Amino acid sequence: MEERRFLPITPKGARASAIIYSIVETALANGLNPYYYLRFLFEQLPNMNLTDVDAIDPLFPWSTTLPVSCITFKR
Repeated sequence: MEERRFLPITPKGARASAIIYSIVETALANGLNPYYYLRFLFEQLPNMNLTDVDAIDPLFPWSTTLPVSCITFKR
């Protein structure tokens, strides 16, 4: 069987992995489901003006305007 690498082998790959890991951990710390939060980000970011700082605020994991699907409900 072929060995698979899970660690980045380039500086750009390491940076990309660190960014995604940071987003996932911040989502978890704020009680969000990382899968649905990332999905929400990937759907919203391409359609936004990223130079407008106020437009980005609703995407932060502590925003009160996130979709309910992003929130993890503990049992």
